[in-house]
Amino acid sequence: MRVLLLLLLIHTANIASAQEFREEINSIDNQFDKIYKKATNYKNYKVILKEQYLNLKLNVLDSIKDSKRLIFEIENRLHTKNSTLKKTKEQLVSAEFNLKEVIQKANSMTFMGVQLNKTSYNLLLWLLIIFLISTSVYFIFKYKKSMTITKEAQRVLLENEKALEIHQKKSLVREQKLRRQLQDEINKQKK
Repeated sequence: MRVLLLLLLIHTANIASAQEFREEINSIDNQFDKIYKKATNYKNYKVILKEQYLNLKLNVLDSIKDSKRLIFEIENRLHTKNSTLKKTKEQLVSAEFNLKEVIQKANSMTFMGVQLNKTSYNLLLWLLIIFLISTSVYFIFKYKKSMTITKEAQRVLLENEKALEIHQKKSLVREQKLRRQLQDEINKQKK
């Protein structure tokens, strides 16, 4: 099994090297060299056969045609890649624009219909909270002060009511005492 695998590997290597060798033999440069070597000399000129010249011409034209086809294919690929690159750049610009919008929306807040960045929004919110807390403290202080004044007024009112009640009782006792004395005097004079 290993021998068969080894023979298959050697055969494949031989085929690959033979193809490279054929390509080297069939190149335009090698064909010119071959024709030059086979050409005969006539005075200071080289003479080549018409058949060899026509074969060389056909091979050169064929090579030029293949080169043009290859250049055309490369230009098409280049054009395709350029258009793809252009589309990709447009998509990148669009994505960057969308990213900027998203970042701007993420870094801003809407407060009462006005678009504010987060720093301004936080500052405004804290100022509002401080204002509400200070206003609440002020009104709580005023309420306590009013409650103290009201309690003092109620205490004074109670004292005054008690004093009035005591005074009324004393006045009633005094009035009764005076009426008795008056009645006693009246009774004394009648007698």
